[in-house]
Amino acid sequence: MNRVVITGMGIYSCLGKTLDEVRDSLYNGKSGIIFDQERKDMGFRSALTAKMEEPDLKAELPRNQRVYMPEQAKYAYCATRDALKDAGLDQDYLNTHDVGLLYGNDSSTVPVVKAVDIMREKKDTTLCGSGAIFQSMNSTITMNLGCIFKLRGINLTVSGACASGSHAIGLGALLIRDGLQEMVVCGGAQEVNPYAVGSFDGIAAFSTRENDPTKASRPFDRDRDGLVPSGGAATVIIESYESALRRGAKIYGEVLGYGFSGNGDHISIPNVEGPSHSLEMAIRNAGISKEEIGYVNAHATSTHVGDANEAKAIYNVFGDQRVEVTSTKSQTGHEMWMAGASEVIYSMLMMKNDFIAANLNFENPDEDSAKLLIPDHRVSKHFDIFLSNSFGFGGTNSTLIVKNI
Repeated sequence: MNRVVITGMGIYSCLGKTLDEVRDSLYNGKSGIIFDQERKDMGFRSALTAKMEEPDLKAELPRNQRVYMPEQAKYAYCATRDALKDAGLDQDYLNTHDVGLLYGNDSSTVPVVKAVDIMREKKDTTLCGSGAIFQSMNSTITMNLGCIFKLRGINLTVSGACASGSHAIGLGALLIRDGLQEMVVCGGAQEVNPYAVGSFDGIAAFSTRENDPTKASRPFDRDRDGLVPSGGAATVIIESYESALRRGAKIYGEVLGYGFSGNGDHISIPNVEGPSHSLEMAIRNAGISKEEIGYVNAHATSTHVGDANEAKAIYNVFGDQRVEVTSTKSQTGHEMWMAGASEVIYSMLMMKNDFIAANLNFENPDEDSAKLLIPDHRVSKHFDIFLSNSFGFGGTNSTLIVKNI
């Protein structure tokens, strides 16, 4: 089987728009969470969200391309543009090689809302505009990126709820291992507008700790009261080791293992068995022992049941092994469809710079998190292998294991 390596990364996050900005935010424990008055005016129970600026791409892309791009496609474009540059890939290379595209996305709300409003008010579908259909489809990210960058390999949207970005990387790695693709652009994107998450707010999924937004996302803490919605986009370029050597590319690390499972249970309440199986499968697939893993980036979103069951699953697999476990969602909130890809980048930046970012707001463990080594402060540590969990509604689980090179 072909070895699979990461040769480029790009990100558009509430922690920064460049790898250096994001690294510094992780190192310094900076939170990207704010109070959004617009949400409160709309009747939201929680007005907490990530601080995001929608990119203005007028100077980069012609109107006939921008018209097909909803908010999250713009984030994905910026992340992918930067990842390709980081990997040393220009348009000539993309034009002459079959580069694939697998990107996680599971909603595109605003274009649908706008089109329905026009149809109801004007009674004329022609007023929806030519871009409406392409903006509203779940595959809007891969449609746009594939056409803009002229990618000719596999072109597929991975729609796996909050595990989407992680599954995209895992599936891309399988294609490269089997020789079906030499290089794949992988990632995940998440819209940040209030319409996309109103129904989450309606079922009381969000933290209401509005008096101090930076304290609201508290993964594994006993007093957590819900997640904080976030978003943006993250892109990683993966390719065969032979391709990277042939190109003389810098290599960040190797995708050693991919594990996955379905809970086969409740649509929104996670169990312990499914995540445990995903972790165990990833470790087997990587061909390593659990003792070699130096850091675990947890999915933990700051919900009561989700964090508790993930803590149980991690303990099921690692037992009393004292490996640091943190959730970067304490800084970013829950980046949803993007999270599985962004958290690989966050973990990679920590691995390359010999530190583990603090699990912010971890003040009091509960009976499950007390069994894990969860640092509430930045840890200086060299490690060469990390494991990253991503779980989603419907019981979809994905686990990635990446080794430093």
